Amino acid sequence: MKQSLTELFQRRFACHLFQPERAIPAADLEYILEAGRLSPSSFGLEPWKFVVVQSHDLKLALQTACFQQAQVGTASAVIVILAKLAELSPDSEYAQRLLAREYPGDQYAMALANYRNFCAATDLRAWSVTQCHIAAANMMTATTALGLDSCAIGGFLPDQVKQVLHIDSARYEVALVLPIGYCTETPHEKRRLPLADLVDYR
Repeated sequence: MKQSLTELFQRRFACHLFQPERAIPAADLEYILEAGRLSPSSFGLEPWKFVVVQSHDLKLALQTACFQQAQVGTASAVIVILAKLAELSPDSEYAQRLLAREYPGDQYAMALANYRNFCAATDLRAWSVTQCHIAAANMMTATTALGLDSCAIGGFLPDQVKQVLHIDSARYEVALVLPIGYCTETPHEKRRLPLADLVDYR
């Protein structure tokens, strides 16, 4: 299993042009979304929502909002990952319900107090977005496991993306745009810095 996972990491690459005529089987798309759903999140609050865009016209509109990056318009599907905002308030029904699920019984009161203190000291918008990147990474690995390709798009105009998809800015921020599908390119050799340049043991 360890070797299989390493092989997936080695094989995954950023696809810049997909085969637009090839649709992703519904079961494969659900598998990718399930990888996102099962991802870990701080306090167990699952601060993400996945908008799956398959409409040709909407994909082209999103491509415009993503600085005309062709992978958005040619992908079989584009998963727009939204970071929850209003629902993360410690006073919201959503946050309290999920905290009660994660910290049942006598644990709940202290967990809510801790979360309230955390919120007071944290940029919740930025925190929610970074949490969504955990789900994105798992979905990209799942995509590779299916023999499909992906490309994480961080370059986009958030307000324009929200306008295209009619997203309420008070409830959500755009965390990432994730095109997936069948790539037209040949994967290049993985280029990464060696661990010795990245790791400091103390």
